[in-house]
Amino acid sequence: MTAPILIVDVDPDSESQTAPAKPGSAVDVLARTLWGEARGESVRGIEAVAAVVMNRVAKGGWWGNSVETVCRKKWQFSCWNADDPNRAKLERVTEADRVFRVCLRVARRAVGGGLDDPTRGATHYHVRGLMPDWAKGRDPSAEIGSHLFYNDVE
Repeated sequence: MTAPILIVDVDPDSESQTAPAKPGSAVDVLARTLWGEARGESVRGIEAVAAVVMNRVAKGGWWGNSVETVCRKKWQFSCWNADDPNRAKLERVTEADRVFRVCLRVARRAVGGGLDDPTRGATHYHVRGLMPDWAKGRDPSAEIGSHLFYNDVE
């Protein structure tokens, strides 16, 4: 007689299943960007900002072809601007912060190709209540949380 097979169901998003991200890695930089840009949003809102980054990586060109380059591209994600007060905060945040742990899990899924795109291909977004010049006359491809997303900006 053979021994019974034990099947263990492991949740891939479980906090206990995630190793620390290597500083400066794609996952680390994306998680810090998500925390800096969307820490007040729902998980879906954080995923939407991650989708924008990954859409830019996929398009390449001016934005760059890596997560790290896209996230740190000058004037693209304001949390990385030298004069933004969020910059110092995102550089210091650790996994002791619950929202940062969520951002790390979203970043791991995004970098690993396991994140769907709730923005319908958006490469741009802005907070509600502001209307940047590039958004004038355009219809958002998605509205998630406090952000409007656009997939028709060149």
